[in-house]
Amino acid sequence: MPTPLIAGNWKMNGSRSLVESFGQALGDAALPSQLDVALMVPFPYLDAAARALSGSRATLGAQTLSDQASGAYTGEVSGEMLRELGASLVLVGHSERRTLFNEDDAAVLVRVQRALDVGLRPILCLGETLAERDAERSEAVVLGQLDAVLNGLEPDQRQQLVIAYEPVWAIGTGRTASPEQAQAMHAAIRRRLASHAEALAAATPLLYGGSMKADNAAELLAQPDIDGGLIGGASLKIDDFLAICQSAG
Repeated sequence: MPTPLIAGNWKMNGSRSLVESFGQALGDAALPSQLDVALMVPFPYLDAAARALSGSRATLGAQTLSDQASGAYTGEVSGEMLRELGASLVLVGHSERRTLFNEDDAAVLVRVQRALDVGLRPILCLGETLAERDAERSEAVVLGQLDAVLNGLEPDQRQQLVIAYEPVWAIGTGRTASPEQAQAMHAAIRRRLASHAEALAAATPLLYGGSMKADNAAELLAQPDIDGGLIGGASLKIDDFLAICQSAG
């Protein structure tokens, strides 16, 4: 079984004072012994977060990276820069990057490869929209996104992936995914990984990213193929985030 991972994605939120408060809270918290914790903060806070989290068990992550290693790409941030600032994880293919910034499967694969090239561990995000769910295409869409990356990597590279399933239709739409629906998709992802290698399926952490909160985390994390969570809004609230972490123990 993979070690559970709770990763907070602050999106374009936060402040320096919140970074410092989280660093202190995570440093003081009695977290479950078998648990990895990470915070994915906006680029401007990476350096401050690296310092704030240095006394805690939490690791630092970034929310995306450029598809270029360096050069005349004003406004972009390379994987090497993220590593230099202390990040060890990076989100790739988040639903907002796919929809708002037009990152297709090919763009996601390039970013996964860039991350691996510099020693960042990619958290590969997969998920279907409400229209795709209603058209009963959920599994085909999600596994297609997964295949686009797996088929472009070498076997040893696949072993570095963390996978997060985020049903876009269950985020901000008023509809929610039941634990059973989340488990069904996670099981399908696990089976697809097993088609490449049983060891890959057994070792890859599968996170659920569909509005996990303090009041539903325990039920979701009790599902056999859900190894952790990619937490959105609740990751900005210290008490809620710590409660989710405790549910993963």
